[in-house]
Amino acid sequence: MVLASSDFGFYLGLGIGFAIVVLVVALVAVLLTVASRIGDQAKVAAGPLEEVRANTAILPEAQVTNEHALAILEAAKAARGALTG
Repeated sequence: MVLASSDFGFYLGLGIGFAIVVLVVALVAVLLTVASRIGDQAKVAAGPLEEVRANTAILPEAQVTNEHALAILEAAKAARGALTG
């Protein structure tokens, strides 16, 4: 009887351990699947970002253009003031 009781505990522990391993493997598989999907979506999203980067690369030059436009405006105001007296 004592031997059967210790065997039962061993097999119960073995079964619980096996169940935990199966659960962990299943969770890792789910995590890897989700990570793969996120990676695929990131690749899809990266394409349009390159186009946006190319289209907005010139924006820092807008500040220089704005400064030149303001200088022209100030010169035009001064010229207008000189002409109209």
